[in-house]
Amino acid sequence: MRLLRIRAVEALDGFRLRLTLTDGSIVERDVSALLIGPVFDSLKRDREQFRMARAEGGTVVWPNGADLCPDALIWGGPPPTDTETPHPSEARVAATPAGSAPTTATT
Repeated sequence: MRLLRIRAVEALDGFRLRLTLTDGSIVERDVSALLIGPVFDSLKRDREQFRMARAEGGTVVWPNGADLCPDALIWGGPPPTDTETPHPSEARVAATPAGSAPTTATT
């Protein structure tokens, strides 16, 4: 399996991001459960700041220095080692309560 990373990002309504991956596929993720800690406070308060998300170094970053782990965004955790695991565009990351790890569920 080739390592997937994020090539482009578009902020959507709520705390959703549309991610274009390095293989050309597109996935959408609700990242609200991942915005934990003081570095994300301004992004949660100010939608315009959240919309400043950009792809850099294979992940999503913001001008205030906040970033998110690309594996958590793409896979909902570490990339799978099993080749039968669905492509991230075929799975969805379920929203989880703050402080919990996101889970991946197939559709």
